[in-house]
Amino acid sequence: MTRTPRLEIEYCTQCRWLLRAAWTAQELLTTFQKELGEVALVPGTGGVFDIRLDDEVIWSRKESGHPELTELKRLVRDRIAPGRSLGHSDRVHTEVSEP
Repeated sequence: MTRTPRLEIEYCTQCRWLLRAAWTAQELLTTFQKELGEVALVPGTGGVFDIRLDDEVIWSRKESGHPELTELKRLVRDRIAPGRSLGHSDRVHTEVSEP
């Protein structure tokens, strides 16, 4: 039985990205503990680090590099809980230049 929404993190075993995938899963499960039905870690090869939500790729390392966690949380939130605030993750960080 698959619980929805289902988030998959496919990571490269050759690159040893299991810890990165597990940390990402932990952060998403902590943030979306009531909204996510399931998070799966999927071993892969060839430098893959793809994140899928209900079979839709929402992040691909080959296209965009490794995701910043705040950006990834916004992408997930926009699909599963669009009206929800992410607190500090929603704030726009701007650099203040000194004269």
